[in-house]
Amino acid sequence: MPHPEFILTLSCKDQRGIVQRVSGFLADHGCNIIDSAQFGDAQAEQFFMRVYFALEDAGVSEEKLRGGFAELAQSMDMDWQLNDAARKPRVLIMVSKIGHCLNDLLFRYKSGLLPVEIVAIVSNHTDFYQLAASYNIPFHHFPLMAGASAEAKRAQEQKVVELVDANRVDLVVLARYMQILSKEMCDALRGRAINIHHSFLPSFKGAKPYYQAHERGVKLIGATAHFVTSDLDEGPIIEQDVARVDHAMGPETLTAIGRDVECVVLARAVKWFVEHRILVNGHKTVIFR
Repeated sequence: MPHPEFILTLSCKDQRGIVQRVSGFLADHGCNIIDSAQFGDAQAEQFFMRVYFALEDAGVSEEKLRGGFAELAQSMDMDWQLNDAARKPRVLIMVSKIGHCLNDLLFRYKSGLLPVEIVAIVSNHTDFYQLAASYNIPFHHFPLMAGASAEAKRAQEQKVVELVDANRVDLVVLARYMQILSKEMCDALRGRAINIHHSFLPSFKGAKPYYQAHERGVKLIGATAHFVTSDLDEGPIIEQDVARVDHAMGPETLTAIGRDVECVVLARAVKWFVEHRILVNGHKTVIFR
């Protein structure tokens, strides 16, 4: 019978002895470390660590493991999480009328490339209800048109939050969801919502970034996956990638190339999140690949 496996992530003020105390605790509780990574940010004086381990002592329960580590974490003022490696995080995807990222995520999910459970797809349009049905995933149409009143926006967002809570969602993915979330919505989803921005941030924010890039004659275009915050397109960056372009390419060609990059960048960000590889470091992220 295989041993249960866990992923421990933590951050705290950098200090001597962190790795020794963490590894010693795990050894003392019958755990075998499979993979470990750590990073000390000298400027921020913060330490980050991810440990993937197996609990090999049948006499040690998960409850005992958590309780014991909580005491250690408190003594070192750690922020920490202990996740069951076998559990697939529950994901909700939001999309509007552009579906390449949605389609890519669904394919990766169905083919086993993304270790997730997609529990729902939410859209302010009906374009992708048949695609959702083909994957046997519930589709929720919550209309919200351009220029909607603040009251209508609050009501629509409340439905989304209720759906997130009812389905115990771990991650919300904005797969080209073309609505700006309210501050209240961003706060409700803090740390568990990822957006794909169709540009290489911080350049070319807002609408039609590929057209902006074309006007500037750029030689590289890219995409950025970042955490959602109430500061539009300013959340901690998780992943970015670029593609080389040239003067002969029009904005439509740039858009087509950019969409391929968006799919790859968003898929990486989602995979790293559900594998508990991302730790937030102020306005930045630490990614243990």
